[in-house]
Amino acid sequence: MMPFAGGIEANPNATLLFSVAAAAIYALALELSPRLARSAAKTLAVALLAALAFMQGGPSLLVAALALSAVGDAFLSRDGEKAFLGGLASFLAAHIVFVVLFAKTGNGLALLVSEPWRAVLALVMAAFAIVMLTTLWRRVEMQLRVPIAVYVAAILAMGISALTTSNLWVIAGALLFMASDGLLAAERFLLAAASPGRVWMRYAVWVLYYAAQLAITLGFLLG
Repeated sequence: MMPFAGGIEANPNATLLFSVAAAAIYALALELSPRLARSAAKTLAVALLAALAFMQGGPSLLVAALALSAVGDAFLSRDGEKAFLGGLASFLAAHIVFVVLFAKTGNGLALLVSEPWRAVLALVMAAFAIVMLTTLWRRVEMQLRVPIAVYVAAILAMGISALTTSNLWVIAGALLFMASDGLLAAERFLLAAASPGRVWMRYAVWVLYYAAQLAITLGFLLG
């Protein structure tokens, strides 16, 4: 059974399937050296989710956040510090757009007080952000400290703003997004270059990240 009206040949369902296929192709090519085909698969996975959101009349802010994320994926599919900073800037912009989207569709911070489980999750998110920032602060180069601090603040704001919504898919997506970013930071800055853990962490980062974007997208389109 397909999530959208029509069969597998219907444009929304076909777009979703192509997105999942692109994500799977990138996972298979993840350990290959950077090349155009690998970058295209990574970029298309979320770019197609943006196209799906646009096609289904989803919020324009959702389309924008997904499109910015796809740009970030294009940057991060390449090696080098410039590509990393380009990806960081793109995802920072995407998180800010997500914050605005969740705030507009949510019920305000008062919801965190009225439902204790949301407050507990907010505290867990805050603790996660503090631990991540303090750990990275000692390990990254001086010129990266402020950009990373700003990015961590944006991640936390995205997660807490998601908690103000009534959409459990969106909340789950935000949690997966934060987990993915945490693993990415650990893999890039905390593990030794020869550590065997880097391989499985790269796969975990991609799976968690794509699942996060998929959950947020479907949460808005089907919720």
